Amino acid sequence: MVNEKDGLSAADRCTCVAETRAEELTEAAQIPRNYRDASFESFLLPEDNPIARRSLSDVMVAVKSFIRGYPTNAKQGLLLIGPTGTGKTHLAVAALRELIVRGHEGIFFDYQNLLERIRSSYNETLGASSREAYNTALEAEILLLDDLGAHRVTEWVKDTVTSIITYRCNHRKPLIATTNLSDEEMHQAISERAYSRLFEMCLVVKIPGAPDYRVRQAITRSF
Repeated sequence: MVNEKDGLSAADRCTCVAETRAEELTEAAQIPRNYRDASFESFLLPEDNPIARRSLSDVMVAVKSFIRGYPTNAKQGLLLIGPTGTGKTHLAVAALRELIVRGHEGIFFDYQNLLERIRSSYNETLGASSREAYNTALEAEILLLDDLGAHRVTEWVKDTVTSIITYRCNHRKPLIATTNLSDEEMHQAISERAYSRLFEMCLVVKIPGAPDYRVRQAITRSF
């Protein structure tokens, strides 16, 4: 027997509640407008480059595998490494959005913006809002850190990113991160300790060079 209220079955009401919850979590995640609709279905694979298409397809399989296994994966994080313009941010957001649909909470931070907000928290006139950014980066169920390492390197930067990565690793709090840095550049951008913890906690997916993703998006939209 199907119970109905206001013309909706119990199953329909559950679906509506789940959809509303997902919308609320998506809004709270502070995903940039450019990526609000990012999904695996909307990820563009190059049509005229079979090698790049196959490589990016393999990358998508790896990311989807991480999502399917969440939250029981041996690795609690996901690190996407690749050149600029390969669609790393799109895939990272697609992964986060998929987890949000499943009821998990997450937050998007641009690495440079996060550090600037944390630094500004030392200015007493700015109140608690900026300090909240640091606490959120520590405590969020899922932290998406875009463009890891894209900031002028100082000891303060190294100490700050080390504290965030170490805390999340020690408390098994998932981190999804993107970077276009090489191993050597990563060593210089963050501390040795943070580098080690990052690779300890993350499934590392390397994205090969491919035609610029933003250019491919622009070409597709023009037709």
